Amino acid sequence: MAATEIDPQKLEAFMGQAVTDMGAVISAPLFVIGERMGLYKAMAGHGPMTSQEVAEAAGVAERSVREWLRNQAAGGYVTYDAETDRYELPPEQAMALADEESPFYLLGAYELIASLYADEDKIMSAFKSGGGMGWHEHDHRLFEGTERFFRPGYKGHLVAEWIPALEGVEEKLTAGAKIADIGCGHGASTILMAEAFPASEFHGFDYHPASIERAREAAAEAGIDNADFEVATAKDYPGTGYDLVAVFDCLHDMGDPVGASTHIHDTLAPDGTWLIVEPFAGDRVEDNLNPVGRVFYGASTMICTPASLDQEVGLALGAQAGEKRLAEVIKSGGFSDVHRATETPFNLILEARP
Repeated sequence: MAATEIDPQKLEAFMGQAVTDMGAVISAPLFVIGERMGLYKAMAGHGPMTSQEVAEAAGVAERSVREWLRNQAAGGYVTYDAETDRYELPPEQAMALADEESPFYLLGAYELIASLYADEDKIMSAFKSGGGMGWHEHDHRLFEGTERFFRPGYKGHLVAEWIPALEGVEEKLTAGAKIADIGCGHGASTILMAEAFPASEFHGFDYHPASIERAREAAAEAGIDNADFEVATAKDYPGTGYDLVAVFDCLHDMGDPVGASTHIHDTLAPDGTWLIVEPFAGDRVEDNLNPVGRVFYGASTMICTPASLDQEVGLALGAQAGEKRLAEVIKSGGFSDVHRATETPFNLILEARP
């Protein structure tokens, strides 16, 4: 290109952005290492520490830890004091990096992301063919990483905010109700609800046998006796008369979400409620051109859209479908009342009634 066609300031700004992105991408495996090696937990609440102290606390080699700490300091994940040559994990970062019970814990996302590099060739084949890639075909780290990424948010919001935002649902669950959790994965959402509402019965369904097996194990580990799990799809799961059907972050992944909506409508009790939790998105592309939208479009390209294209119909809503499009799909299944019950910066929470 001719030099006169290039704006040097715009080029410099873009190169700065690209280097920032490069630093984030190359740091991603270091976040995973920090979690698995216990480095963040070794630093949490301990104030300034030398690299030797961090290494000893985590039981790993100092020289590798020293280089890791410098990467983390360059990215603002830890702070560095040049006078004392010590590093500190601030309490705000510790909530996101060291406390797995915190609603802000985010390291599961990096395990999810790591799985996508293993699936690169399969996704490129889908790009060429126009076909898809089933959820079950992904690297195994996707399944655990997804559960670990979403569970903190569910734990922070589901029982405390989302269910109370639904008309009359909290009262039903407290008294004793019948609930289906469709696309339950490893069962995090099902178990959280079962723990909070012991008088109710919960039934988790997912088409992925390995996830159902893990959900059963997780329920047993948690001592849950009012939830069971079964392999089934959103269009053929058994049972009727459900007071609540919940679908967490997976309606857009389905090949035939209209068919799923129809089956959910038919299996609900006459006064039942459908809870739909989806990634937050505006109705227009330009509404989603922001950091959150960037993450969700990335996941949608690598996971959600290929999953839908691999199934019957292959509607491929994508993870940024938006409330208007989601409502159209839900109403196509027979629902007359669809509205936004509440929201978070990362989720749309919709309520649908027959």
